[in-house]
Amino acid sequence: MSLTAARQDRPELQGILQEIVDSGFVGVQLRVHDRHGEWVGRAGARELGGTDGPPLDGHVRIGSNTKTFTATLVLQLVAEGRIGLDAPVADHLPGFGLDRRITVRMLLQHTSGLFNFTGEYVADGTVVPGIPATISGKAWVDKRFTTYRPEELARLALSKPARFEPGTDWSYSNTNYVLARLLVEEVTGRSCAEETRERILEPLGLTGTVVPDASPEIPEPHARAYYRYEDADGQETVDVTRHDPSWISAGGDMISTTRDLHTFVSALVGGELLPAPLLAEMCTPHPKAGYGLGVFAQDTECGGTVITHNGGLAGHAALMYATPDGGTTLTAALNYVDDAALSLAGAFQEATRKLVAEVFCAGRAGVSG
Repeated sequence: MSLTAARQDRPELQGILQEIVDSGFVGVQLRVHDRHGEWVGRAGARELGGTDGPPLDGHVRIGSNTKTFTATLVLQLVAEGRIGLDAPVADHLPGFGLDRRITVRMLLQHTSGLFNFTGEYVADGTVVPGIPATISGKAWVDKRFTTYRPEELARLALSKPARFEPGTDWSYSNTNYVLARLLVEEVTGRSCAEETRERILEPLGLTGTVVPDASPEIPEPHARAYYRYEDADGQETVDVTRHDPSWISAGGDMISTTRDLHTFVSALVGGELLPAPLLAEMCTPHPKAGYGLGVFAQDTECGGTVITHNGGLAGHAALMYATPDGGTTLTAALNYVDDAALSLAGAFQEATRKLVAEVFCAGRAGVSG
């Protein structure tokens, strides 16, 4: 159902939402801002076995969309001359034994080569495990209220061999953004949460966005999140809506709403948070992966470009897309049953492809090159 169906009929969007639910997701809520105005819709359920739809602007764990907020903080400090974008991270964090070739830019763009503390997927299909909280199955469920400090995560990652020489390749690593958090805290003398509130949340009026640190709570209203595992007793599905997100830290711990994500990404690309030269740096993609500094610059099927980051975290996921001029945005919240096999990964990718094609390419409305 749509909040604004009386003003505009978007059956094509509603149909894609239903396809997402039919593919296995419990529920999905979508917000689109484009030349037609605002459209808000939903499909599916707030909880497994329920009949109520997901809340129309409910809170959701946004996963790796957190990285865009963290990168914005770092780049604001670069703008103030307090951090050098191409300076060694070790200058500010001398106690970690970091390779002095690793720069701030490399952290934000995932070109540092540092081991990913949540586990590395090797080309041959094997997995090098990370912290205990990221072990799959019942072990994850049992440890979901364990608290980790960012220094602990960083030191674990730095105890492992690097993936490659700094700056020579690209590999997505949550370690980069834990170090970015520590960098912000070292330079400002305040917590990353305090800096996020003062520099981004309060100026933009993002009242539905939270930096929880180690708190397992999520504000109401919200849809429920689940994790499924198998053991000797069979298959179990557990409600994991509440869990301690400190295991992912600034790589993915934040909570927000589709309205707040729209406000944030449109303000970001609109130049409200960063000076133009740094915003341009942020949105300039690495040739291997299309990743800039905390965002992807993604080509659409119709020849345009969108600035984006998505994220999933233990049964919750969020989408965030905008044209470079901010004229069109797409933000979404999903709730689902997660598992060790990432069974819904393919459906998630197909859902985002269809939504992006419909919003940014149908009639080529609002697409910026």
